[in-house]
Amino acid sequence: MAWLYRDAGAPAHTIAYWHAQAKEWATLTGDSAMHAYVLLRQAQATDRSDAARMLDLARAATSGPWTLPPRPRAEAYQQEARALALTGADSGQVTRVLDLAHAALAQADPVQAPPSCTGPLGESYTVERLMAQSAICYREARQSERAVVLFRRHLADGVFAPRDRAFFTAQLAGTLAEAGEPDEAAAVALQALGLAAGARFGQALAELSRTADTLCRWSRRPAVRDFQERLLVFTAG
Repeated sequence: MAWLYRDAGAPAHTIAYWHAQAKEWATLTGDSAMHAYVLLRQAQATDRSDAARMLDLARAATSGPWTLPPRPRAEAYQQEARALALTGADSGQVTRVLDLAHAALAQADPVQAPPSCTGPLGESYTVERLMAQSAICYREARQSERAVVLFRRHLADGVFAPRDRAFFTAQLAGTLAEAGEPDEAAAVALQALGLAAGARFGQALAELSRTADTLCRWSRRPAVRDFQERLLVFTAG
């Protein structure tokens, strides 16, 4: 529930309530792996606003008195890598933690059936998703060129749900803007807006707003102005 409220733009206290409920239910049922998984989701919900807390929560998910299955353990390591990048760690340290994520994912059994909301826990976490999230880590570590390569490769080859594709495409747009490629960033941002607008994917739209802010110094360029105007029309509506 918490992730759904988060994507819908609910207040932080509402998201925190559902995280607390999930941990309580996990404790009452003796599901320690679920308790750790909620810690991972809490780490993700901090987004970029509190990198130190993100790091603490991600590390707790993998180092507490519980054992996460391989796929969610890989995702927790990836989240730790992102938090490290946000706290100023060098790219080498970020890469080492991402290597732990790959090692964990390599231990996972093949997916036997389409994942569902009833489990197995974290079964939808794939190599393609890890690589796209690794690109986010390198973006946070100010390794824009490396991030762009990863985004392009895995958005082209990977199979993503519409919500994820919109979010990762928006992340690519922001990375291009930070790399000083305003026209290309605006074109990719318009693609992401097309993916996100119909279903109002909140996290993708928030990322596009961040991209629009980055592109402000290039607002006189036609491509940038077109993206900013379309985003403004959508958000106003």
